[in-house]
Amino acid sequence: MAPLRILCIHGYRQSGSSFREKTGALRKLLKKQVDLVYLNAPHSVQQANEEALEKENDSGPGGDMDSRGWWFSDVEARSFNAQQHCEKSLGLDESVTVVSDAMKAQGPFDGILGFSQGAAFVAMLCSLQEQKLEPDFNFRFAILIAGFRSACEEHMAFYNAPLQIPSLHVFGLEDRVIPDNMSRELLPSFQDPEVLTHPGGHFVPATAAHRKTYQDFLKQFQ
Repeated sequence: MAPLRILCIHGYRQSGSSFREKTGALRKLLKKQVDLVYLNAPHSVQQANEEALEKENDSGPGGDMDSRGWWFSDVEARSFNAQQHCEKSLGLDESVTVVSDAMKAQGPFDGILGFSQGAAFVAMLCSLQEQKLEPDFNFRFAILIAGFRSACEEHMAFYNAPLQIPSLHVFGLEDRVIPDNMSRELLPSFQDPEVLTHPGGHFVPATAAHRKTYQDFLKQFQ
């Protein structure tokens, strides 16, 4: 049985290579079931001070040397905070193009997985797919880890109708970057969301205790 090919969308201030490192335990947990392919966001993120990093960082203490993001909530500062309300964002169209190009060059993919800002972006990509606005998108499932609804006004159209795509939503009850209530607010945007909670913080859980939930979800598509 061929492994499922999954496109992986990293978090803010991460990169494809750093997210690959941080999902090593997940790859090991599901090694025969999945082939994970990692994408780089198109936008470089300026180094921030330690206080800002604690509030917005998806990559852990210190951030990554190659810090990237999928869009900015603060257009002038070119920065992002998941809890920042804004009317307009910057950079989302370029990020959609990066995913579309990856579909053409590296596809097809069975599913898509995102972490934090990447998971919020995955919800948007699934909406574009179901609105038939991106003909190259044909994901059969989505896994959203520490996801959330964008607080940007121009993104509200992504949440008009519940998405039909099968989805697994994973979040930590002690997450201080994306509190679990923010992840729960994304659930109504999906028709039949499956949920996996863990007692930890802002990371991708991948212990033996989580294996069955991941495997049972993925078995539907093999």
